[in-house]
Amino acid sequence: MSADEGLLLWIEEALAPTGRVTWRRMMGGATLYLGGTVFAIVLDDVLWFKSDAVADPLWDAEGCARFTYARKDGSVATMNYRRAPDGVFDDPDLLGQWAALAVEAGRRVPVKRRRAKG
Repeated sequence: MSADEGLLLWIEEALAPTGRVTWRRMMGGATLYLGGTVFAIVLDDVLWFKSDAVADPLWDAEGCARFTYARKDGSVATMNYRRAPDGVFDDPDLLGQWAALAVEAGRRVPVKRRRAKG
């Protein structure tokens, strides 16, 4: 898995009017943040937007596949990410609209609290 830095820089530039995009490399890909909120991942040069039960109907209507991966035991698992619609790479405004939906989903994720040691 990989994340093309050119794609990451394009996303950063295209979404600049919306807010600051940052990323962190993880497991060969990258996790993307917009204004500090996780909103997407890039793996194998594919952009996957964050989703949840509230946003899923919009992604379904657009025909955006769910992110899946094979586990070591051979089973298939899913994560709350949806493949970006093809049009986002031709239209920065459209990219911004879908990114905004993904940011909203990212903000709805419950904050994980660390347990105190002791």
